[in-house]
Amino acid sequence: MIVDVIMPKMGESITDGTILEWRKKVGDFVEKDELFLEIGTDKVDSEIPSIESGILIEICAEINEVVDVGEVIARIETDVDAAGEINTLPSKKVKIKPLESSESPKAESEPSVQKPKNKNPKGKIFITPVVMKIAQANNISIEILNKIPGTGRGGRVTKKDILKYLENKLTVSDSNSHPINVSALEGKSEEMGHMRKLIAEHMRRSLDTSAHVYIATEVDMSLIMEFINNSQISFHQKEGYNLTVTPFIMMACVHALKSFPEMNASLDGDKIIFHKHLNIGIAVAVENGLMVPTLSKCEEMNFLGVCRKVNDIAQRTRSKQILPDELQGSTFSITNFGVFNVTMGLPIINQPNVGILGVGTIRKRPVVIESEKGDSIGIKSIMILSLGFDHRLVDGAGGSKFIDRVREGLETLNLENLF
Repeated sequence: MIVDVIMPKMGESITDGTILEWRKKVGDFVEKDELFLEIGTDKVDSEIPSIESGILIEICAEINEVVDVGEVIARIETDVDAAGEINTLPSKKVKIKPLESSESPKAESEPSVQKPKNKNPKGKIFITPVVMKIAQANNISIEILNKIPGTGRGGRVTKKDILKYLENKLTVSDSNSHPINVSALEGKSEEMGHMRKLIAEHMRRSLDTSAHVYIATEVDMSLIMEFINNSQISFHQKEGYNLTVTPFIMMACVHALKSFPEMNASLDGDKIIFHKHLNIGIAVAVENGLMVPTLSKCEEMNFLGVCRKVNDIAQRTRSKQILPDELQGSTFSITNFGVFNVTMGLPIINQPNVGILGVGTIRKRPVVIESEKGDSIGIKSIMILSLGFDHRLVDGAGGSKFIDRVREGLETLNLENLF
């Protein structure tokens, strides 16, 4: 029996996907649930398991082709014996003959009219949300968009088509005003990967949208680091993973966000949207890029629940098992570049958030300790927190009070009975 493999729906807002890699070729045997395909969307790259065991007899979508959700992208023959007969054909790619139409054939003298696919009632090529988003970000009108040669099905403009158009446009513009000495540009050149293009587009759009402002403060993490060191062995034996500073920082952010609702908001034109739940996005470094999965309703979690959720979502993100819906809906974000031994950074806001907290590495430093008996010098574990916020909504005073509340929450956190 021949089984159609269709483009899966990767999330509520996902309407299409890009074929990134076929890990099997026509004629190969595929086990059920074996990861044989990688698909990219405007949210995430995902590895797709086979829905059946059998022989891959046809690949219907090429690499880098954008395919609508529900369209057939491959076919698998579950009857291995039947598939073996098919594979004796010299062609490496087997085409499945379409079913005959039940309508009576038209007279030979009547010319057949081939209607283009994916067109709206006005006859214009259907534009995917990904392409439209890129067009709007680069001020490309619908008229120009419809004139771009499309390589997708039915002449549809794909993401690759519009990026190539922008590249050519930039090259022509630059060459007309500033001639380039190509011989001077020595070295290797390669096209951006799918994830890197998404990150670049997202970062550029954030800088064009938000009025970024940054502030920073130092936090004494001595008590928390002592607690982690004393609890690490028993915690790992019980939970199976290490205790880190991330859950402590998240809990401090939750308490601060409750006091400063404008930091847990977003802008929609001139409207301020105050979000009901505290959905915190955590930046996770992955191969060739960065993802920001969301921990939803953090205000309902206790400390141990946050620890488990952070570990789970980080592991699934790195192994490409994260769902697209888990990469959206954040109301505030945290990025920890301290894990790479960086003292401080100025992170770009994760749209549509209005704030992002940057976490630096923790270093032992000599500091002045004030007391009633006088000042003294002591060794403390110091961490620098940086806060990026959108000045369109949050003023300097509000941002300063928020980050100070986070600092206070970390330095005075009740460490008893956390788990």
